[in-house]
Parts: sequence; structure tokens; C-alpha cells
Amino acid sequence: MKKPCIVLIMLLTILCTLAQMGRPARAEAGVITSIVCYIPNRVFDLLDIVRFRLRVGPGISAGVRATELLSGYAGVHSSLYVGLRGPRGEKEIPWPLGFDNRAGAQVSLVDASEGSPYYDPLEVGLEAQPLIAGVNIGIGFFEILDFITGFVFIDLQGDDFGRSQEDKTPDPS
Repeated sequence: MKKPCIVLIMLLTILCTLAQMGRPARAEAGVITSIVCYIPNRVFDLLDIVRFRLRVGPGISAGVRATELLSGYAGVHSSLYVGLRGPRGEKEIPWPLGFDNRAGAQVSLVDASEGSPYYDPLEVGLEAQPLIAGVNIGIGFFEILDFITGFVFIDLQGDDFGRSQEDKTPDPS
């Protein structure tokens, strides 16, 4: 039973990706696209809630988050991670591995670091990279709201496939 479900989710994900390719920025997402992308979007929203990255690579860094206002980070690391990537912040597939590079310092809203991953504004978590191996864990409370409201087609984060975003550029006429 698991194998057909995984194949179905992968197929729907591919269909959502193909539906997004080549669409004009102002095109409205159709009902069919929203229905086809519904299950992958709910799965991705569920995966967005928890960040659990195991990292391998050189660096020394530490950080803590208790919402965006109460957060801090200092250090430098360049690593490969595996695990749950956490909030996406945009329309992309949440692959369970990737690169995690960051350097600098950050205190509350003052961020002088480069390469930071997207963090949910209400995320609570911590990260540490002592020399070769590290971890980045957290839970995104705004992502929980996004997951719940997604069941009635409300996308608070703007990260669902098959949904159009309003073009913010002014009309030249």
C-alpha cells in the first residue's frame, strides 16, 4: 500500500511542477491545477513544520531562535545536510538533502550574515556546528497554521504549487 501512495504523490508532484512551467506571472491557477496539486501541497506543508537537519562539513557556529525577534546566530559553516529541511518560504520541492552555508552574525532583526536558510517568523529552534558535524532543529508555528488552513485552499505562506501570486509590478497603462 505504501509503494502506490508514494508513486501517486510523486506523480502528482511532477504534474504540479509541469503545470507551473511556462505559465505567465498573471495567469490565474485553474480549478484542475488546484485539485491535482492539493495532496502534494498538504504533504509539503506538513514537511515544512519541522526542521531537522544533520550537517557534515567544516565550520563553527551556533544559533538559537524563539521567533524572529528573539533570535541570534554567530559563526561560519559550509556543510551538506540530510533530513527535514523545514519551512520553504517559496514554491520549491523540499528535498531531504542539500547545502547549508552561512557566515556572519545575527541578533533579532539585525542580520549581518550571508547564506541563511529561510526561517519561519514564529520558528523556535537551535543550531550548532562544532567543527565537522552539526545539527539545525526547529518547529515552525506559522507553518502549522499554513498546514491547517491549506485544507480549505488558503495558502498563508504563498508556497503552494498551482496557486498564482499577484504580480506586484504596476500596470504601465
